[in-house]
Amino acid sequence: MEQSHPAIVVVAFNRPKSLSRVLKSVQTAFYPSDRKIALIISIDYSPTNKKVLEIANDFIWENGTKQVIQHQENLGLKKHILSCGDLSQKYGSVIVLEDDLYVSPNFYNYVVGAFQFVKDKTYVGGIALYNHKINVHTGEYFSAYEDGFDNWYFQFACSWGQAWNAQQWQHFRTWLSENPVLEKSTEIPENVSSWSDKSWLKFFIAYLAHSKKYFLYPKVSLSTNFNDPGTHVGQDSTAYQVELANHQKTEFNFSCLADSNAVYDAFFESETVASSFEFKKGDLEVDLYGYKPLTNKPYLLSSKQLPKKQLAQFTRSLKPIECNIVQKLPGNELFLYDLRTHQKNEFEQGDYQQYRRIIYSSKVLSYRKATIIFKQLIWDRIKQMFGKN
Repeated sequence: MEQSHPAIVVVAFNRPKSLSRVLKSVQTAFYPSDRKIALIISIDYSPTNKKVLEIANDFIWENGTKQVIQHQENLGLKKHILSCGDLSQKYGSVIVLEDDLYVSPNFYNYVVGAFQFVKDKTYVGGIALYNHKINVHTGEYFSAYEDGFDNWYFQFACSWGQAWNAQQWQHFRTWLSENPVLEKSTEIPENVSSWSDKSWLKFFIAYLAHSKKYFLYPKVSLSTNFNDPGTHVGQDSTAYQVELANHQKTEFNFSCLADSNAVYDAFFESETVASSFEFKKGDLEVDLYGYKPLTNKPYLLSSKQLPKKQLAQFTRSLKPIECNIVQKLPGNELFLYDLRTHQKNEFEQGDYQQYRRIIYSSKVLSYRKATIIFKQLIWDRIKQMFGKN
């Protein structure tokens, strides 16, 4: 098994346009000339996917072997992804791409370099190709802290382009067999807990949190998401489109977990910003997006307005959000609390503060744009209520 030169697994169902697009991006990417790379196109069963099968069978792959797997029964997305991950045991490692993705020309070089870097690092549970720019729990702007490395760490699995070696995948499979049902936990965001048990991603995120592992993410994305209509998507959207690395690069500057200042938990909250204060390790809960449930930790750094003693107040201006804390910029939008002491919070979070929070994520929102967005949201809501397409 060759871990450092993974097989590429494209996951398809009944979206011919999507499959053609992702295969085009895979075909035009950079690959090592001295390696034969396996391409597997795995197609879940659908009575209407004849065109998908034609596209897969007709696709010409000149960089190695090609195999089309045509499932004879409908697996559903969770079982389908699990079956694709299981191919890591045969090939040593796999890159899994759902059909609504588009990859950077340099995606393969990045994954090869990442696998070489993490081969002895048990705290890495997988490799991501995508780079988040939105906190998916709150819909707000997110960016990983720029610390000079080509990667960052996130306790959140990636479903928009991901890779596993055989060992990483086997560890997850073992955990999954022991945890077929998930219990609610403060380590798992409510947004994730509410997902259907048919979501493989839900279980992998829980696995990372319970096992104290991370996905290694790129600073510049190697994949982007078209969010095409499908099993779990009602209509397409550009909300999660991100910039791709369009240059060729084979040498990367990866950080070890201990050296990284860009480490995030499953809530998109920085795990390193706590070092800005002289609290005992584990005493401070970081909740800058205001989405976490309260815990029994004595101190809280949050955007929530609470009747607790304030030790410091900060603005929400610099990006990423934790920079306001690192640089100790005063303001009245982010608060450091001592949760053991009650005290009135004199900074009322009114409409203006909500406006600043919205603009922080969207940059500029004119009256005309706001009106268009409002009308579209109302129309989308009406269609949902009355079941219109």
